[in-house]
Amino acid sequence: MAADERAVLFGEVLFDCFPGGQSVLGGAPFNVAWHLQAFGQAPLFISRIGDDALGRQVREAMRGHGMDCSGLQTDPSHPTGRVNITLNDDGHSFDILPEQAYDYIDCDALPPIPENALFYHGSLAARNPVSAQALTFLRSHSRGRRLVDINLRAPWWQTQAALELIDGAWLAKLNDDELLQLVPDAADDDSRIQQLMEHAGLQLLLVTRGAEGAELLTASAERYQVRPESVTPVVDTVGAGDALTSVLILALLQDWPYQQALERAQAFASAIVGRRGAIVEDPGFYQPFIDAWELA
Repeated sequence: MAADERAVLFGEVLFDCFPGGQSVLGGAPFNVAWHLQAFGQAPLFISRIGDDALGRQVREAMRGHGMDCSGLQTDPSHPTGRVNITLNDDGHSFDILPEQAYDYIDCDALPPIPENALFYHGSLAARNPVSAQALTFLRSHSRGRRLVDINLRAPWWQTQAALELIDGAWLAKLNDDELLQLVPDAADDDSRIQQLMEHAGLQLLLVTRGAEGAELLTASAERYQVRPESVTPVVDTVGAGDALTSVLILALLQDWPYQQALERAQAFASAIVGRRGAIVEDPGFYQPFIDAWELA
């Protein structure tokens, strides 16, 4: 790791809106940036909010958490991102609304990007040509490692577009269902993994498998695996993958061995699913991890 390497994250910030009026702050890139800030990493988060009450909540939350707001744009025409959640007998369903502020991240309003950025982005914010153009610019000007977090949310994805986002990345993360969706013709998971890694030129591929844990695979065919402890209480699985990703990025910044990185990432994700919501505002929640991992 270079001494000046800094995490730069691009993508959506939004509110999950439940029946009855409850709104919960989230969005995969935002969640990851939030955790990295709590771990003392001072990430640069790039997104766009509306000039509305929800947008002001985002900015206030970031400021209160000590986050750098220089990458947070304000859109006068489009609302702060929302996902409407409907509860039913089968659990819940999501309606990811179109034409949100994070769809219009302006390439001309991007902040200065560190020369040696560890650049993370997802796939949802690339659904609109405006934000996609900003992402293309950042990809072309990024000289450091690029990490892609694939989130296939119907109807906002196409196979070829997702594969193009992965192409040339240093690391890609996706779950086992998304692996099957992107590489449907291979005989088994091992073949899918090999095909995806070779096609995209990946150095690392992280595959999450829900209650079965996760595995990290390298271009040199090394395989690292971790499973959550069976005694882990589960309150809310929303944001578990983002928690895992945040510690994996932390591990890359700190140059931890891969197996240790995966075990620490799983431990943090297991703690997150024991709480309601994808982020935690209490700094005390993070302190045991900071102490155990000897973070400065």
